[in-house]
Amino acid sequence: MKELIRNTPFDSGLSEGARNAVRTCLRIQPGEPVTLIADEACREIAASLAAELEAAGADYNAFLLEAMAPRPLTDMPTEILQSLERSTASIYCVYAQRNELKTRMQMTEVVNRRRIRHGHMVNITRQIMMDGMRADFNKVDELSIKVREIAMNSRHIRATTPAGTDITARISPEYKWLKTSGIISPDKWGNLPGGEVFTTPEEVNGTLVIDGVVGDWLCAKYGNLRDNPLTIRVEGNRLVSAESENQDLRDTFWKYTHTDENSDRVGEFAIGTNIALRGVIGNILQDEKMPGIHIAFGNPYGEHTGAKWYSSTHIDVVGVNFDIWADERQIMHQGQFLL
Repeated sequence: MKELIRNTPFDSGLSEGARNAVRTCLRIQPGEPVTLIADEACREIAASLAAELEAAGADYNAFLLEAMAPRPLTDMPTEILQSLERSTASIYCVYAQRNELKTRMQMTEVVNRRRIRHGHMVNITRQIMMDGMRADFNKVDELSIKVREIAMNSRHIRATTPAGTDITARISPEYKWLKTSGIISPDKWGNLPGGEVFTTPEEVNGTLVIDGVVGDWLCAKYGNLRDNPLTIRVEGNRLVSAESENQDLRDTFWKYTHTDENSDRVGEFAIGTNIALRGVIGNILQDEKMPGIHIAFGNPYGEHTGAKWYSSTHIDVVGVNFDIWADERQIMHQGQFLL
């Protein structure tokens, strides 16, 4: 199966982003055991990553999901989980399909328990490889450290936008702030491209106009929401209303966020820090890293933040063009950091 990926031709334009992933973000060492998981939709990108893994001298296994089980997957294949158990680094380069979140959670359970340096590249595209994955992640990391320091020492963070967002998060000192800047450590796996700091909020209240994107498989279906935004209201950390001229979007989002008892609960409050990004492209993997605020309903990643509750779902929502205040200090104006 490894040969299926390594022998796939790929555009040389993918190489810079792949090199960034392998050398800068994951810092793969010669002889290091690595697991690369891909699917047909991302096969060309996986081939560019495999080439960089070989150039780095990694001892890697590569898996193509469609060659192992029908999609959408009901469970992560045992062979992949066994490979992860033997790895110290991994890459998940797959286009999300409906109802596969469970399989990703099975994978990240091993990643978290084994403290694997994991690059999570769900819905990665050629455009992202040639855009967000070419960022200077060392600079993104420097900024992320500053933003995290400010955020973790704040009690309230407020965010507004010209579109009508006005949302305030009360920050709990009991919950940890995480930095996923693209420089990945054993402490927390991260999405690639990276660039955010996040926590589980104590409480969120207000209105959020989602004129960027929504997450999980809904992102591929609805794309950039600039022309048909979704406006949501959060009270006491729970989603209480959702409105959009696109009624299908509204209804699908509402159903997703009412899958279980905590699917409508804000589990993540995040600040994007990838200063290489200039606008929404309609893909959650990159767009949530754009400078600004995004929140997610559902799973709070409690194994990292310290939250004691759980949800089987997790969906991010992204707006654009933020002003942000950490307590009384303004740290962003019209989407630009003031640090």
